[in-house]
Amino acid sequence: MSGFNSAKISFLIVAVCTFVFTAGLTSAQQVQLPPTIAQSQGMHSIPVVSDDQLQRRLAVTANQERQIEIRRDTEKMAELTEQLKAYLDKAGQGIVSLDALKKAEQIEKLAKSVRSKMKQSL
Repeated sequence: MSGFNSAKISFLIVAVCTFVFTAGLTSAQQVQLPPTIAQSQGMHSIPVVSDDQLQRRLAVTANQERQIEIRRDTEKMAELTEQLKAYLDKAGQGIVSLDALKKAEQIEKLAKSVRSKMKQSL
């Protein structure tokens, strides 16, 4: 569940940054500079980012975030799987505890989360 919340937070941060950056570009395009400033020699060296380049950068950043989350979730899933396996080896044929069931549910949620994030990366 925490992976889901951090994914939401990461998405919201990227969305807000995109909105602020786009609003800044829009307002910067509407500003009229005096001719002496607009024609100064230093102005031609300012990099201009097109919407396509911005979208690409945002997509690359979002994909990198997803890859980090996939690795983190996969590591947590492996850790929980080892814990569950160790418990089941100790318990043998006896009754399965509530803790073991919770670990299995966490593993299932993480697996679904990883699968979903992997599909988004395509």
